[in-house]
Amino acid sequence: MRLTIFSKLVIGYIVIFLITMIMSIYTNIQFNKLEKVTNSIISIHNRISSQNKKTMELLLTLVNFEKKFVIMKESDIYNHFLGAQKDFEQSLRELMHIANAEQFKNLLNLISRSYQDYLEIFQKEVEFLKSGHRYPQEQYAQEKEIALAEIMAGLKELKSYNENIIYEKLIQLEETDISARKVVLSITIFSVLCVIILSIFITRSITRPLAVMREKTREIARGNYRGDLHFSSSPEIDEVVQDFNIMCDKLKEIDKMKSDFYSFMSHELRTPVTSIKEGTTLLIEGIGGETNEKQKRILGIIAEESNRLINLINSILDLSKMEAGMMQYNFVKGDINSLLNRAVVEIEPLAKSRDIKSELHIESEVPLARMDTDKMLQVLRNLIGNAIKYSPEGGLVRISARSYDGHLEVAVSDQGPGISKENLTVIFDKFQSAHKGTGLGLAIVKNIIKSHGGKVWAENNPERGSTFIFVLPA
Repeated sequence: MRLTIFSKLVIGYIVIFLITMIMSIYTNIQFNKLEKVTNSIISIHNRISSQNKKTMELLLTLVNFEKKFVIMKESDIYNHFLGAQKDFEQSLRELMHIANAEQFKNLLNLISRSYQDYLEIFQKEVEFLKSGHRYPQEQYAQEKEIALAEIMAGLKELKSYNENIIYEKLIQLEETDISARKVVLSITIFSVLCVIILSIFITRSITRPLAVMREKTREIARGNYRGDLHFSSSPEIDEVVQDFNIMCDKLKEIDKMKSDFYSFMSHELRTPVTSIKEGTTLLIEGIGGETNEKQKRILGIIAEESNRLINLINSILDLSKMEAGMMQYNFVKGDINSLLNRAVVEIEPLAKSRDIKSELHIESEVPLARMDTDKMLQVLRNLIGNAIKYSPEGGLVRISARSYDGHLEVAVSDQGPGISKENLTVIFDKFQSAHKGTGLGLAIVKNIIKSHGGKVWAENNPERGSTFIFVLPA
């Protein structure tokens, strides 16, 4: 089942949301790990370090009072010793409470046993001192030093071990942080790529059909009404495509009706007009009886207008064939020079009747072009004839041919009134004329040049008049 544009957008947003949620959950898990390690360092190991330092200081205080009492044997000093003993034991209990992990218990038990040995030795010494009996002082001093050394060594080892644990946890903290950063960066890059890919996919699914329809619209503007727009997309676009094809089919039907109408009317009109022309010619020649000069002038006007109407009908018929793609062309490699000379000679009577001079400029190396000579001669007659028609009496018409950028370029310039800017772009459309006329001649010129793979346009001259230019591939 094909998804609608709305469904694609919703799915895309859901995927982006899920990726964002996964990244947020993972980041939160990593932050919890970091927080756990940090809290462990702050709440346990820093307290162990602090309490261990305090215990060592209290031990030194205790030893100081013990040594003073042995020397001075004063009860006040002994009382101070007892107070220091109480503080040390309280500190040791707190240390054992904080450092209740398995790795600290052995050290703390060793410290506790050594401390008990130290107290027992000192208590025996106190009894000797109070009784006044002699005792081996050096032996007792050595035993106390050994016990104290064991206590101090245990506290130092506890400190060192705790610092190692803090160091390891700091390394773990750093590794976790680096790992978390890498994973978050990877997820972020993955998320961005997913978002970009989803955006491109969704955007492409919308813009591609629009681009195809835009190109098809341009084809319609060029007269191609085939309803052949087919591609797989979302249901909304499919409906638009179907409607678009229906519109093309309708336009094609209308265009065919129009062409058929032009063709039918041309044929139906040409027959009676031809009969009128032939009848008028017979009357002028006196077949139906003698005619005076006034009647001949009237019959001459009728014959002239009949010819003009026949030419108009022929133009409509030719244009209808061209638009319907029914015009036959016989393309050969031809020389434009002979066609230009022939067109100028054919149009010379009209030019002389209006005292208009024509100048023909052909470069020495004008390339051959693939053309239908009859149709190209029709183009030249039309353009040169228009130039003479719209030039003032005594004017000049310039015709030139040259090689331009690997193409054949022909230009026809007149000294007429020129063409307004708004008409420059529409004068080649049928029934559009800058001056009085049917607007069919230039439409036929455009169709013929287009069929030759060329292009035609008009420009206003800087001084006066206009220039019609067409280019053919050489």
